[in-house]
Amino acid sequence: MTQHRSELLMPAGNLRKLKMAVLYGADAVYLGTPDMSLRTKSEFSLEDVIEGVKFCHEHGRRAYLTLNLFSHNKDIPKLDEYIDTVRKVNPDGLIISDPGVFQYVRERAPEIPLHVSTQANIASWLTTQFWQAQGADLVVLAREVSFPELEEIREKCPDIKLEAFVHGAMCMTYSGRCLLSNFMAERGANQGNCANSCRWNYKFHMRLKDGTVQELIVDEDNIHMFEFLLEEGVRPGEFLPIQEDERGSYILNSKDLCLLPKLDDYLRIGVDSLKVEGRGKSEYYAAIVARAYRMAIDDYYADPENWDASDYMGELETVGNRGYTLAFHKGRLTNLAHGYEQTQAIAHWEYAGFVTEVVDDAFHVEVKNKLEPGDVIEIVSPIARNTILLRAYDYEIAATGEKKDVIHGSTKTVIRLPFSLFAQEDINDLRTNFPAMTVLRKERALTEEQWKRLQLDKTALAMEVKDTTNETAYKRRRDALVEAIEADTNTKRFKTNRKGTEGCCGKGCNGCLIFWEDPMYAKARAVLKERKMGSMLSRAEATELKLPAAE
Repeated sequence: MTQHRSELLMPAGNLRKLKMAVLYGADAVYLGTPDMSLRTKSEFSLEDVIEGVKFCHEHGRRAYLTLNLFSHNKDIPKLDEYIDTVRKVNPDGLIISDPGVFQYVRERAPEIPLHVSTQANIASWLTTQFWQAQGADLVVLAREVSFPELEEIREKCPDIKLEAFVHGAMCMTYSGRCLLSNFMAERGANQGNCANSCRWNYKFHMRLKDGTVQELIVDEDNIHMFEFLLEEGVRPGEFLPIQEDERGSYILNSKDLCLLPKLDDYLRIGVDSLKVEGRGKSEYYAAIVARAYRMAIDDYYADPENWDASDYMGELETVGNRGYTLAFHKGRLTNLAHGYEQTQAIAHWEYAGFVTEVVDDAFHVEVKNKLEPGDVIEIVSPIARNTILLRAYDYEIAATGEKKDVIHGSTKTVIRLPFSLFAQEDINDLRTNFPAMTVLRKERALTEEQWKRLQLDKTALAMEVKDTTNETAYKRRRDALVEAIEADTNTKRFKTNRKGTEGCCGKGCNGCLIFWEDPMYAKARAVLKERKMGSMLSRAEATELKLPAAE
């Protein structure tokens, strides 16, 4: 009997993101164009869509198109042309939210599999059965569905495919139906053009009797004079405190959804499609998130009894995020799911570039973020699980052979990384496992506040996963963050103990002039040759070998 397997469904905001998502492990992608699906931020042309769907099918993957607008009268005349276009594209499914549009397409193109969008707000088995009776092949459940509810829906609706969000940004209101963006910026969230008003920074102001408006800053000198309370209309006498410092507040800002720690639950009950949000995010995001979930899914099916989410979380932590949360997995949200103090997506790695071409003796790489002497670069294979570390001191322009110390990002500069730099690797492995569109990332220096924020976010997620009420570690991390904020320094440092070309991180990176050539690291070289390159030495080993240990 063939094992039922859940598909990994990745977003595709443009053609290159689509191809990277597929190469790094997506079973399916979802995409659309502004003229076809009213996704106003989409970078797809019709020709790109056709090429993208063809690329998916050539790789044995699926492609779904979006038509998840809520229609106005002006949209209806476009539907016939849209259906004709869809037939030419030949997707594996069409994602719809409007019941009228659903019926219209079902009657005029019954051969097209129809998926009901998350914006239809399906949160019960009764609604799931309704859409199944209308002819839906799959329903995308609302993010607000808890796992116990999902289990019941799966049990009562065994004959329709279920899709659930497992990763990505969260909307502060019901599954994308927010009107804040429309109100604040006249940009419709439903049309994929959300201004993310819930992520904005808000400050208290007061209006004086003379009509002037002044910013109200509460500090140590006047905090004893004020107390701000919120009273809800049907709860008279129940006052909720509102707090803010001089940095403002992100009172509506959710952390990012990450259900990988509970992914085995979803695979166990047979959720058909595991959906990742993020058509507007980077191609690096598409590649790395797909890679992490691909490994997690495959390992579960290979050995479910010994599956451990911690094996894959480190990969997701290399992607910028607002802190991860289980969100509605257990039901009601907790305070751990929100980020009240900041909305920046941070990580200690960043996108360095991608391989444009593999020639006889080198990689050609288009640079995406600034490269400097001493940068530690990690080349992340879409095929093999091993990654390759390289410490570079200068960079060769592919077109001219000119050597430069610094390459600036966003200039589309293509550099040449000769295989001669990878003296510790098998050259055939480089050619086989690191093809065109392989992504590269580089270590990123962060401020002390950012490092402490990452630690606090990690602790908060662990509390959610373990469902613990022991907040000792959380308070310790929170206090450390407060101290870092008060220190108010913009000094940045890397996770590993090195700055530029000074010092050694102990990873044994390819090309590291210090580690592989300095006599003082002879003992360390002998240790690392017996294990996978890139494995960090322990503090005890580093002390014995007189190396600076990483945190």
